[in-house]
Amino acid sequence: MSADQAYKLSDIELLSGLSNVALETLEKRCSWRNFAAQEQIIDRQSTTRDVYFIVTGRVRVVNFSLSGREVAFDEIPAGAYFGETAAIDGEPRSATVVSLESTTVAILSPEAFHDLLIEHPTLALALMVRMATIIRTSNERIMDLSTLGANNRVYAEILRLAKDDVKDDNTARIRPIPIHGDIASRVSTTRETVARALNDLARKGLVKREKSALHILDMAHLSEMVEQFQME
Repeated sequence: MSADQAYKLSDIELLSGLSNVALETLEKRCSWRNFAAQEQIIDRQSTTRDVYFIVTGRVRVVNFSLSGREVAFDEIPAGAYFGETAAIDGEPRSATVVSLESTTVAILSPEAFHDLLIEHPTLALALMVRMATIIRTSNERIMDLSTLGANNRVYAEILRLAKDDVKDDNTARIRPIPIHGDIASRVSTTRETVARALNDLARKGLVKREKSALHILDMAHLSEMVEQFQME
């Protein structure tokens, strides 16, 4: 392992509270792999149980419908991790993971991951918080699929993407501008439907496309639109 790799492992958010000695011990138990853009890292139903820490790059977690349509669950950036569910419960993988760009990962065996959580309870707590967030997000999307039409599912996804950058003036920006195909994959619709929904919001003065961001001009109104259709 190079010194550069050892340094980058300390940038993993879950591991940020570890001492240098603990990090060095963990690094010795990891293997390292590089993946090209669009390369599959984990296959759904695989029986592997390793945990992956993303040192550089970005990955997407997806599944595929019976008709072959891709359904995206999440995009995970450098500094985060994936694969922990199979490491915890010993069951096959529940989704496919594909690199979106050149990606380097540190791979930890399930046994070493268990040891890590036992030796550092604060990491176990952080893991539980993350899994609770995943459950909440999944519940929201199940509700959207059950109660909203395609256009309103797009509106709800725009709200989710913008929620971390809401300003005091009731506006928000999504950076970079979301790709229509990515939104379509997340809300189980088509690129054309996403384009029509965003054009509709633009005509109503609720969103504005900027050079490097999608500007949400009235978060409260957009939220009211989604809630209205959920109550009908």
